Amino acid sequence: MSFDKLIEKIIEKKNPTVVGLDPKLEYVPDFIKRRYLDEDGWTLKAAARAIYEFNQAIIDEIHDIVPAIKPQAAYYEMYGHYGIRTLEKTIRYAKLNGMFVMTDGKRNDIGATMEAYSNAHLGVTRVAENDIEAFGADALTVNGYLGTDGIEPLLKVCRARDKGIFVLVKTSNPSSGELQDMKLADGRTIYEAMGDMCEKWGEDTRGKFGYSAVGAVVGATYPEMLSELRARLPHTMFLVPGYGAQGGGAEGLKGGFDENGLGAIVNSSRAVMCAYKKEECDERDFAKAARREVIRMRDDITQYINLK
Repeated sequence: MSFDKLIEKIIEKKNPTVVGLDPKLEYVPDFIKRRYLDEDGWTLKAAARAIYEFNQAIIDEIHDIVPAIKPQAAYYEMYGHYGIRTLEKTIRYAKLNGMFVMTDGKRNDIGATMEAYSNAHLGVTRVAENDIEAFGADALTVNGYLGTDGIEPLLKVCRARDKGIFVLVKTSNPSSGELQDMKLADGRTIYEAMGDMCEKWGEDTRGKFGYSAVGAVVGATYPEMLSELRARLPHTMFLVPGYGAQGGGAEGLKGGFDENGLGAIVNSSRAVMCAYKKEECDERDFAKAARREVIRMRDDITQYINLK
């Protein structure tokens, strides 16, 4: 009921990064798309099948280097029930290859509805006498702005099934400060208050590395705030988006890690999926290009941290 499993994989691979598998159809090489479009026509089914082959090939090339993937649910939902099936299959394929899976869904609700989200993504669904995993991810991103009512149903699953959540705290987008940087009556910013709540929510789920099952999303695009929050939230694991494509640099990330080089995992999505386009290599070499990019990313980040 903490992020121990994820941290162990980070230590094993000496790599605090996660690949966001957020595939648009245009990211998929033409030779893959043609195979399914010729068979199924210009349909959602063809698109979802092509994306799954694309995901499989990337996972095959990176699973020995990268500890985790982070599929963004919206990129699968846009292809209807075929896309949802591809999300499920992608999660299972990554886990079969030993990867930690965090679904980026940013779910937010209360009561029975939040329990349904929790069961769908992290827990099990009861069908008669059977408890069945619908998606089976290890962690889920969530929006905490409904307060404890929206988080407690998730914590029940985290405690029971050794799962984790990442709560939006200080996001990487340019307009995040319109709300998150506002000051409360006690002098704290909204993002500081949300971070403090993460510490409180996770206090009874801390693992052997000191981190709880309640993590925080903290953007790479705000390095000073990343450092401030690391000091403020000593038991909160950080998921750090915004590296690379959004402008977050590797050196600025170091403040998000603790003295052992732990406590954060950095995401890259488009730079990995589209590495073959940046390299201008043969499209059939797309998975090898993704492998080269994750090695480059790992080496870029780890030069600044003391990952033991």
